[in-house]
Amino acid sequence: MPAKKNPAEKNVKVKAVTPEKDPVFLTEYDRYLFGEGRNYKIYQKMGAHKAQVNGKEGMHFAVWAPHAARVTVASESTNWNPEVNELQPQGTSGIFEGFVEGMGYGELYKYVIHTPDGRQLFKADPYAFSSELRPGNASKTASITDHQWKDAKWLKARAEANTFESPMSIYEVHLGSWKKNPDTKDGFKNYREYADELVSYCTEMGYTHVELMGIAEHPFDGSWGYQV
Repeated sequence: MPAKKNPAEKNVKVKAVTPEKDPVFLTEYDRYLFGEGRNYKIYQKMGAHKAQVNGKEGMHFAVWAPHAARVTVASESTNWNPEVNELQPQGTSGIFEGFVEGMGYGELYKYVIHTPDGRQLFKADPYAFSSELRPGNASKTASITDHQWKDAKWLKARAEANTFESPMSIYEVHLGSWKKNPDTKDGFKNYREYADELVSYCTEMGYTHVELMGIAEHPFDGSWGYQV
């Protein structure tokens, strides 16, 4: 659990709005496909997403916790209080969701799973788009819509290629240990630096594809991401 901070550091009014007052976020069809394991874009609904309810800005949260008695959202701005921002169960789907007014991007949070036997389990969001750097393991609200993709040319070429008859040589690599940057605090290069160097290396060595290991945040660098 992250260190507690004074909630007065952020002048944010935080409260939960019951789903009855919320716009429909996860529809019955969303939940049906999720239950069948066929909702391939469920990341657009689960996790933390910026939303507006009754003219109020905030974040909408949704998590699957089928054995929980209750689920709440604890965050920096509430001093990690486990008893505020309660999410509401959605039928028999095991999904809890709700709207938290006043939260924006860049805030640390965790779900609190209240178990039937009275325990409170602080859990990171399995659908989080960002996480804090180890040793902290809280999730961080973030946008996934701001990035402007520029791969249209590559996608067109891929669609026109006969991949079933093309040669393939895969280079498996863990970026965090492939090359280091001693001038940064965490010792890592950024993805732009990795991309330039890795593409040049793979082209020179005759590889056609790259398989990346452990790019999601993980608590122990030496694990190469197998803990994710």
